[in-house]
Amino acid sequence: MATRLNYGKTFLLGFGFFGVSVIWGVYNAFVPIFLSEKFHLSPILVGFFMTLDNIAALLIQPFSSAWSDRIRTPLGRRIPFILIGAPISAFAFGLIPVAAVLPLFVACTSTLLLSAALWRTPVIALMPDITPSQFRSQANGVINFMGGIGAIVALQTGGILYKTNHAFPFWLGSALVIAAALIVYLFIEEPKDYEQAEAQPGILASLREVFTHPDKSGLRILFAIFFWFIGYSAVDTFFTLYAKNHLGLNEGDGATLLSVLPLFFVLFSIPSGFLAAKIGRRITISIGLIVISLMLVLLYVTPAAALLIGITPLPLVGIPLVEGGARMLTLAGVFLMIAGIAWSFVNINSLPMIVDLTTTARIGTFTGLYYLFSTLSAIVGPNLNGWAIELTHNNYNIIMLIAPAFMLIALWLMLGVKRGEATVQ
Repeated sequence: MATRLNYGKTFLLGFGFFGVSVIWGVYNAFVPIFLSEKFHLSPILVGFFMTLDNIAALLIQPFSSAWSDRIRTPLGRRIPFILIGAPISAFAFGLIPVAAVLPLFVACTSTLLLSAALWRTPVIALMPDITPSQFRSQANGVINFMGGIGAIVALQTGGILYKTNHAFPFWLGSALVIAAALIVYLFIEEPKDYEQAEAQPGILASLREVFTHPDKSGLRILFAIFFWFIGYSAVDTFFTLYAKNHLGLNEGDGATLLSVLPLFFVLFSIPSGFLAAKIGRRITISIGLIVISLMLVLLYVTPAAALLIGITPLPLVGIPLVEGGARMLTLAGVFLMIAGIAWSFVNINSLPMIVDLTTTARIGTFTGLYYLFSTLSAIVGPNLNGWAIELTHNNYNIIMLIAPAFMLIALWLMLGVKRGEATVQ
């Protein structure tokens, strides 16, 4: 029986999630700006466009993860997906900012998503592959710590680079994805002693099993994931436009302001895993949902001028309130900091709950179910908020009211969950 988490191996594995987070951090921050300013699309069309990648992911990610449960190669069952998908993702990502016409832009983003969907869930499934159940919340904290670093690089460094050249954040992301994939390939050795998976049910059969199981814990967790990601992904998609249109910031400073959320997500990702080990995953997630809902409501009700009140100098992730002034932590930044802490409570402990509903042989399949529901929410969220913004005459603040409503629905679902806590192996 394992007595402690192998932190060295877990941090190295985290580079895979680091690469994924860099790509999507830059993508979500700056692609809406391109769509709105370069191609002059309306908020509804921006919201719809930002879901096209998720629609493609919906068709690939759950099945690629289930497929990775079944294949056997000398490199393992997950690594081949990374070695094929990551280079294609990096190439397509680097072409996005130089695409001059919308059809080419769509081709680049579609290629990015199709390739990223191929390797995203297998790289995530590697964590429970190499980690005993009782340490999976802590390990997921480490993985998300690395992912949070990637998001900070994307938003903070990307915000600075964007001011110099709009292509630079994308080219940095491409280079980091290649580096991250190489680190996972060189330093992570998959276990080769697999449970027999050939006779195991696939993704659709597993989904039916969750729906028909007498205990509805799995179903409640999956729908909770669906609802809280509606809230989070919609805010994430429109935040730079919210910052520009509601707060009056430029795009780069809007991305930098948002970067305090992943910063505090990073700082609390590992502690949230330890907290869940002490008080339980369900309780930890519920606390996080309550707090993040409160922070989003405060962003909605607080006047824009008050949100930009400077509180204290904060290098790197602070924003200049006057031209050439010192970077300051604002009241909006404080709300986002607390939201980042709360989001770590939610996000760190949800995947471990899902994979602990099943056996080792089906970890990839249930990871696929996790991404099936989170991807569905990523499709619904931006569209819903795009329509809300359009119907309220481009009131980007409305997303801060709609998002917590879905977080609270997720909270209600989590209160009825009875399974998914850690087991001793």
